[in-house]
Amino acid sequence: MKFRAIVCICSAILFVCSGTQAETSAAASTASDSPEAQYYDTVLYNGTIYNGSGTPPFIADVGIRDDKIEFIGRISPDQTEQSIDATGLAVAPGFINMLSWATESLLVDGASQSNLRQGVTLEVFGEGSSMGPLTPAMRTLMLDRQAEIQFDIPWTTLGEYLAHLEDKGVAPNVASFVGATTVRVHELGFENRAPSPLELKKMQALVAHAMQEGALGVGSSLIYAPAFYAQTDELVALMQTAANYGGRYISHLRSEGNRLLESIEELITIAQRSGAGAEIYHLKISGRHNWPKFDAAVELIETARAAGLDITANMYTYTAGSTGLDAAMPPWVQEGGYEAWGNRLKQPDIRAEVVEQMTNPTNEWENLLRAAGPENTLLVGFSNPELRRYTGKTLAEIAEKRQQSAAQTAIDLVIEDGSRVQVVYFLMSEENVARTLQLPWVSFGSDAASMAAEGVFLARSTHPRAYGNFARVLGKYVRDEKLLSLAQAIRKLTKLPADNLRLVKRGQLKAGYFADIAVFDPARVRDRATYDEPHQYSEGMVHVFVNGTRVLAEGEPTGQLPGRVVRGPGWTGWANSKLP
Repeated sequence: MKFRAIVCICSAILFVCSGTQAETSAAASTASDSPEAQYYDTVLYNGTIYNGSGTPPFIADVGIRDDKIEFIGRISPDQTEQSIDATGLAVAPGFINMLSWATESLLVDGASQSNLRQGVTLEVFGEGSSMGPLTPAMRTLMLDRQAEIQFDIPWTTLGEYLAHLEDKGVAPNVASFVGATTVRVHELGFENRAPSPLELKKMQALVAHAMQEGALGVGSSLIYAPAFYAQTDELVALMQTAANYGGRYISHLRSEGNRLLESIEELITIAQRSGAGAEIYHLKISGRHNWPKFDAAVELIETARAAGLDITANMYTYTAGSTGLDAAMPPWVQEGGYEAWGNRLKQPDIRAEVVEQMTNPTNEWENLLRAAGPENTLLVGFSNPELRRYTGKTLAEIAEKRQQSAAQTAIDLVIEDGSRVQVVYFLMSEENVARTLQLPWVSFGSDAASMAAEGVFLARSTHPRAYGNFARVLGKYVRDEKLLSLAQAIRKLTKLPADNLRLVKRGQLKAGYFADIAVFDPARVRDRATYDEPHQYSEGMVHVFVNGTRVLAEGEPTGQLPGRVVRGPGWTGWANSKLP
């Protein structure tokens, strides 16, 4: 006790002398003792506290009772049931994954190991599509399109899906935007047309219902069909409804390459006209010839912010993205969904037209194959087991083997696989990645499922971001390259996204806040996943708590599943009501 008291007093003196009010307050918290009558379920002793605000750390104990942080300061060892020595470890709020595709993976494995082992305590879904609202036809299609991951669909609405996850049991907390694509398909199917006034009103009603169920806002993904078919006015109308409930707009821009600046302007316009805040999914600049647009893109965003608009972004920390071969083909050929798309590709005249459009430069749609090049397009996910021999090969290699052009090969693979085929596109520059992660309004998202290095997840390869995105921030960019301080990085992983999402009592280490906590070794934390071997867990995360329950202990999952639904500001408490 005497040693810890000396450490705390020295820490207080150090930070008071630094002179800022925030640092003085932080240090003062370490100088106070917990009331002797207090008793805690768990105490983290002598950790280096990064409270999420971005201010310098301080040494203190953290007392947890039930699902909340009860006290931060000095706590006697006889005041707790469970003591954990955090000496030399960073103690931070749990990390928020701003772009998660764990919607299906959590249904079959609630442990969420690939993200849990990086300190993620909240998975945020909804990039364009969401798990509700569903029509019977949408539910049937979702069942029919399942591959290795098999699950029932007992829900209809987005709120019912989230409640189903919580009831089933998951380690992390979960939240979601409602997908603009999902509400469009609900009313229009996969047609390439504008909604009628009546259809648009029905779409707005679906958004209102999702917001009342706790959705965070509306998410879009505008390079993909059928999302591509939505015009700006349609998105503004949906967001005007969401804004009535405090919702936020979040978007995979219509272009991240040739028309990047115009697409950022569209997002800003939607924010202006709807009165809502807006966020860019995985801010990036795709294609070597577009890399010099970085300064202009940042200037657009910062000018809007200076004018009072709440514009932010998130990112993943790699130079390659991952999506399907649908992002290599014009959206018009994909109208009607996969079956219609596949059938069109089998018709010689349409096939020839698609090949021509895939091969020639265009600003009319986002062609990631041209932006990356066949030699930089890596095949990672097939539904057809016979095609899995191509996993890990480039499209250029497969085309050469088949003695075809890259475009012809891509078309054949989509037909033969019965899916869009998952690929990794190498599109970005490391310089731009490094500059982006230093922007103060950028948070982080994996843009991947939360997997396990075992079972059904090993049937396919994946992008290393599924296992390493958050650890990579802390290891490569903070410790090794020193592009951010650890305090700054933790703010961008915690408080920044929590504030953007208007979450209540999450994203910081403060008394009264939910005990979502990541405890890690700053000297050891690192990502291990590679493009060749992506199914490798990150290292250095020691303990993780979700709602006061330890879900990771000494680097290993405990098997506890305390995750809850985190709902947005429009929630009215009627998550299981019928659709309008």
